[in-house]
Amino acid sequence: DPQQIELASKRKLRRFIVIDEVVDKLYGSKVRAYFRENNVQHKILSLPTTEETKSMDLVLNILQEVQSFSLDRRTEPIIAIGGGVCLDIAGLAASLYRRRTPYIRVPTTLLSYVDASVGAKNGVNFLQCKNKLGGYTPPVASFLDRSFIQSIPRRHISNGLGEILKMALMKHKGLFDLLKNHGKYLLDTKFQSCNGFAHHGDAALQTTRIAIETMLEELAPNLWEDDLDRLVDFGHLISPELEMRVLPSLMHGEAVNVDMAFMTYVAHARGLLDSGEKEQILQCMQGLELPVWHSGCSWALIQRALRERLKHGGGQTRMPLPTGLGVADIFNDTSEETLERAYKLWVKD
Repeated sequence: DPQQIELASKRKLRRFIVIDEVVDKLYGSKVRAYFRENNVQHKILSLPTTEETKSMDLVLNILQEVQSFSLDRRTEPIIAIGGGVCLDIAGLAASLYRRRTPYIRVPTTLLSYVDASVGAKNGVNFLQCKNKLGGYTPPVASFLDRSFIQSIPRRHISNGLGEILKMALMKHKGLFDLLKNHGKYLLDTKFQSCNGFAHHGDAALQTTRIAIETMLEELAPNLWEDDLDRLVDFGHLISPELEMRVLPSLMHGEAVNVDMAFMTYVAHARGLLDSGEKEQILQCMQGLELPVWHSGCSWALIQRALRERLKHGGGQTRMPLPTGLGVADIFNDTSEETLERAYKLWVKD
């Protein structure tokens, strides 16, 4: 509305920012200086955003602060700066405040850069279940800046590579080859574009771009998840149960990779992957410094997770499995005998 824009331009700019407390220590002074220099009235709420604190209590905490700041929900978007948990919590708070307040995502980890920045979902954990409460409210924008990634620990970069590998195995052989050939380099350089490394090309830019493009291809036509057959669910059948059960020993991308490793054995047991392809996938995972097994992933946990999957999948498992390197399909007919055979071989290896 041109009238609203004109009115807004006459008012002093105001912004409410939710920032992860670790990110605040690293970049908070720059964020504050930016708003001061641009004469923006601002409130910065620094919070501990981890899987353990990802709760409705934190959402209500944000909403109390938003209410006292007195946001205009049409012209003053909430800005979330942090990893996936921070973006999820702030997104849910924005979606609840006056039914829908616009918000902007600024991801600061590799995982949130390629995963949480894309799509409409937000949510919090509830009753020890991952993202049990949430909704579908897309941000008005996601601002992507890889320079944030240089300040995160190596393990966190490996964690993000788990979600990138998911898209590679499901949809893009070229992305799989990039990870296989340049994985160590990406870890060593923390996804920064470095001059003087011509033999690697710009592996960081290519990898993140393809990962986001393939994710968007999958999510955009099915933003509200009306179709439950989703390739992006690969690695997410068992991992939610595993991740919450063993907190904080596994990060999200690590739990996803343990799930993907098991499902690679399931695909092999079904004859969808030959031994060479299975080994290539496992070697790539290990090259990315991702766990390919975890003692907490028991046969009982797998059975329980798949029962939950049946419950929420309309009575079908809707199991995405690789049928080669970079190609996949969804299956509803994997027998318990096949799953158990795959599990025993996985544990043995």
